[in-house]
Amino acid sequence: MYIDKLLLWTWMNIKQVILWASWILVTLVLSVYLTTSLLGQDKSSFLPGETTHGHYQIEMACEACHTTFDGVKQETCLECHAAELEAADDSHPESKFLDPRNADMLEQLDALKCITCHVEHRPGMTRKFGVTLPPDYCIYCHENLVEDRPSHEGMPFNECTDCHNYHDNTALYEDFLVKNLHQADTLGNPVTIGRNFREIYRLDPKYPLKPLTMADQDAPEGVDLKKGEDWIASSHANAGINCMGCHGVEQPETNTPVWVDKADHRACKTCHDLEVSGFLAGRHGMRLAENLSPMTTDMARQPMKKDVHKELNCTSCHQDHQFNTDARHAAVDACLECHADDHSRAYKASPHFRVWNEEMKGQAAKGSGISCATCHLPREVIKQNGIERTVVQHNQNLNLRPNQKMIRGVCMNCHGLGFSIDSLVDSELVRNNFSEPPSVHIESLEMAEKRIKK
Repeated sequence: MYIDKLLLWTWMNIKQVILWASWILVTLVLSVYLTTSLLGQDKSSFLPGETTHGHYQIEMACEACHTTFDGVKQETCLECHAAELEAADDSHPESKFLDPRNADMLEQLDALKCITCHVEHRPGMTRKFGVTLPPDYCIYCHENLVEDRPSHEGMPFNECTDCHNYHDNTALYEDFLVKNLHQADTLGNPVTIGRNFREIYRLDPKYPLKPLTMADQDAPEGVDLKKGEDWIASSHANAGINCMGCHGVEQPETNTPVWVDKADHRACKTCHDLEVSGFLAGRHGMRLAENLSPMTTDMARQPMKKDVHKELNCTSCHQDHQFNTDARHAAVDACLECHADDHSRAYKASPHFRVWNEEMKGQAAKGSGISCATCHLPREVIKQNGIERTVVQHNQNLNLRPNQKMIRGVCMNCHGLGFSIDSLVDSELVRNNFSEPPSVHIESLEMAEKRIKK
């Protein structure tokens, strides 16, 4: 009897030891796996849900948005979006809600925090533009709107964003509407303003404007110079940019450049800081900005050509060594090499392409054509070193969503305000790349005109 009890006790203890040992082993394995995953590139196992279209490219860089033990801070959102909101003349800035007269509004909706309206990893409740509030959220503050705007009587209270953009409503400001009443559909003979980077470049004595030949190349011995002919015909060689200007990476320890075969965006940034900054802020380059691997066409949620597997960097659009931005490649062909959505595929049958093709053939004035880049990488005029400089905005999603943001900076370079509003709200017209006049009409201009006549 005693031996039986001893054996039973021993077996139960052995069993308990085995269970404890198994639990500890499983815990250690899981800890190692999760720690390795957390420190590695692939953190997908930690995602609580699908990321929105605006952030999915950087969803593996958790620290880009999340603060350890402190969630997502407002400052984190503004690190990326503050400049855009300021440039857009934000319709609902923080200052509006810090005004004591609007304190009661904050009780309904805490508009001081981005995450009040935009919550990531909630696919079941996320609508366009990453908004996670119910569609009637405007009514929280604008329930008495009809008293001031009788023209809005009878309009659905959950469709405000069909016309209005919460952060950038500049295309529908009443004074702007009134200023642009009764404009023609197309304005004269518009021409895209030319870039003037050369004027800024010549101010740097480091790079004298001296055309180079193959005899001047400064590549180290053993470097394959098969692409030398492309370089000789490029704007770089004509402006005195030699091989080491792009392929020479400065070493902090020795202060001497070392050759790299594949120059990246950091080399381009030496001269093209504004362009690279825009590229890194957009969907093409935002992964590089977070020190992740380059964005690829395979990762995209937009329709892409199945047979193209390309990493996105500066030379994805600007061909190695040629960098000829006046040619068709960077402004049209590079886009259509990858994009296969309906809007992109319809471009070559559109009136925009027709005038672009005429310019390329020399049958129309320089700058009169409308390429993909004309609308999605628009020209901007800024002040730099006391000179007005025309640059290309390389953040291609800056005016893409919602598309009303294109009205002032893009559409109205060629078209009247009314025509622009109607065209962008016509989803079928956007899909077929504006191949015909708009089939819908928004009465914003008539409403503004009627109001000022009272």
